[in-house]
Parts: sequence; C-alpha cells; structure tokens
Amino acid sequence: MLKPETFEEIESLGMESSFQATGTVKEDSRAPGGFEITIMEWHTVGLSSNYPIQKKKGGKHGVKFLMKNRHLWIRSPKQYATLKLRSEIIWALHKFFHEEDFVKFDGPIFTANEVEGGSTLFEVDYFGRKAYLTQSAQLYGEAGAMAFNKIYTFGPTFRAEKSKTRRHLTEFWMLEPEVAFYDWKAQYSTSRENGALCD
Repeated sequence: MLKPETFEEIESLGMESSFQATGTVKEDSRAPGGFEITIMEWHTVGLSSNYPIQKKKGGKHGVKFLMKNRHLWIRSPKQYATLKLRSEIIWALHKFFHEEDFVKFDGPIFTANEVEGGSTLFEVDYFGRKAYLTQSAQLYGEAGAMAFNKIYTFGPTFRAEKSKTRRHLTEFWMLEPEVAFYDWKAQYSTSRENGALCD
C-alpha cells in the first residue's frame, strides 16, 4: 500500500516529471489505453515544475512557439504518432527496394550547381568556395545506376523558396529510384502473374 505522503507527492508532480512505479497491470476498458495499474511501490525520478508546453487557457499554442520548443513538442500524442508513422513508411520503402535488389545510393548534400532549373538555391560558403544545398540527388543517382543498374536515393532536399503555403517546402525528403535498363512490359506481365497488380 502507498503511504498518504506518497499520494501528496504524486499530486504535486508537474507535467513531464518522471517516475518509476511497480504494481499489477490489468485490462480495463474504462481506462485510457485499455489498461490500469494497481501501484504497490512509487519512486519519483525527476521533478519538472516549469515545463513550457502546458494546457493553455482560451486556445492553443501557436506554431511559432511550438517550433521553438520542437524538442519537447514531439512528445505530444499527435507529433509522436506522426513521427512513428513516418518511421514505418521509411522502413517499408527501404524494405521494398531491398527486396527488389536495389542499392541504396547516397548523393551529397552540398553541390556545386543546381540540379533542377526554376528553383532557387541555398548558397553556403564551402571553405571559400560557393556551394549549394542540394535540390535533388538525381544526377548522382543516374551515375550510380550506371554502376549498379538499380539504385534509389532517399534524403533531404532543399528549395530556397518561401514555404508558408501548402505547395512549397523549404526542406523535404525525396525518394528517387533510377534503373539503367528496365523492360516495363515484361515486369508488368510478371507482376500481373504474381497478383501484384490488378486491372
């Protein structure tokens, strides 16, 4: 049984305080998450009294404030779920290309010139020379395909454009497969026979 002072200690904990609890876990449909724990032992590990992201009266925190505290915002349920889903999607992409005998090929992040016309570049000083953050790994991917036949690149891409719209992103991750020789008709027929594609 927990002592009365332990209950007082628990009630005084601030948001994002850490603790260690020992007890019995049992299923309970009424509980958030579907489980409940009957605590037998309690130990406070770390106190948090001034956590910046708290429930705000009369509304929500603005994006500017949350981005400034991004390292803490990712603990929230929506951000956590989004990043977990992103991780699963990335793993599925890598798994697919690996099973199709593609080689993961990495292009540099700094490049000497533009890759795609019409997009503005982020210029940086690279040891006294002009360099730019990459717009795409495509050119390096094409060279890689000549060596390995089937490759894919997956990495950050930068466009120096205002990104406060739904159509522009300053930074995003792009997947770019390249194949030196590919018979899409034969591949399509084989895929149909295996049930991978349908009409």
